[in-house]
Amino acid sequence: MKKLVLAYSGGLDTSYCVKHLSKSGFDVHAVSVNTGGFSEEDTQLLHEKALQMGASTYTSIEAIENYYQQIVRYLIFGNVLRNNTYPLSVSAERIIQGVEIIQYAKKINASYIAHGSTGAGNDQVRFDLIFQVLAPEIEIITPIRDQQLSREDEIAYLKNEGIDISWEKAQYSINQGLWGTSVGGSETLTSNTPLPESAYPSQLEAKKSEQLTLSFSKGELTAVNGHKDTAIANIKAVEEIASRYAIGRDIHVGDTIIGIKGRVGFEAAAPLLIIKAHHLLEKHTLTKWQQYQKEQQGSFYGMLLHEGQYLDPVMRDLEAFMQSTQETVNGDVLLTLHPYRFTLDGVNSPNDLMNASFGSYGEMNKGWSADDAKGFIKILSNQNKIHQHVNN
Repeated sequence: MKKLVLAYSGGLDTSYCVKHLSKSGFDVHAVSVNTGGFSEEDTQLLHEKALQMGASTYTSIEAIENYYQQIVRYLIFGNVLRNNTYPLSVSAERIIQGVEIIQYAKKINASYIAHGSTGAGNDQVRFDLIFQVLAPEIEIITPIRDQQLSREDEIAYLKNEGIDISWEKAQYSINQGLWGTSVGGSETLTSNTPLPESAYPSQLEAKKSEQLTLSFSKGELTAVNGHKDTAIANIKAVEEIASRYAIGRDIHVGDTIIGIKGRVGFEAAAPLLIIKAHHLLEKHTLTKWQQYQKEQQGSFYGMLLHEGQYLDPVMRDLEAFMQSTQETVNGDVLLTLHPYRFTLDGVNSPNDLMNASFGSYGEMNKGWSADDAKGFIKILSNQNKIHQHVNN
């Protein structure tokens, strides 16, 4: 039989793929990649379902550590928010999932690889790019895209094959991972309708304001409220604390890779708090031109990641640049959490460039004289004086 690895989520599309491909003479090996959204119970259910649909094997790959080390920490270093809004929760996951799946396919010497993406979304581009670059010798098969199937077509096929499971579409589609949760519904297909409170997985529980301290070392989150732990554990701790305040909700409107507009809700308490706190600390510890250049490169990095261009060598160049800028990003950031919002209160850092020994803004100067200031301003005005003189 023809050995095939399927990127498997357990939903209708990939369930159809398992059954259809196994019936078409493929030896289907279903693989899911956990980037922070699967519990042990979820994995067990996926295992049972995959075998029921006709898969020869099911494998769950734990990729949370790789996800953080290879992608998430650079999203923090770059303060990456797509269109100044979205922390790339899902698009970042798809990249690491694609890499892990193709590596598994090569490991078991599969000749084919498949995914359940449609022809109308971003994921088809991300998966295909990763697969083609890392393993051009492996043929990509996409039944849903190639056959242009509707949900009704897939359900009818599975029922005809004796798979009589309720495939009733949930009112809201939820995709949860380490770096946030996406929320899609009928409202996000419009341009003017907000998601209701009930659509978000985390509901408001805490109503009394609470202070939070996030500690960074070389740009990485090392402690929450003084408790030191791994970066991944700290992200989860921030999420647990802040999600009780229903913080981090928004709707992102952006341009898809294939050129149409898309709208999706999300809930990302930890990513937004961490990025905003990290950005504030950088304002205190980086020079003016470091900050300026980082804003350009961080935005560029996020755009390329979203577009599926993770394997382009320029991404490694950008990562090296961003990591270099983090040497002095050390200290504590003080925040206050309120229902639905948070405030950034200040920082304590040994690298704080608001050093009073040189002067206090708008108050006094200690490192230069009045004549120094006058001479500096006179020279600074030269180019505009020349322009005015030449052009009358």
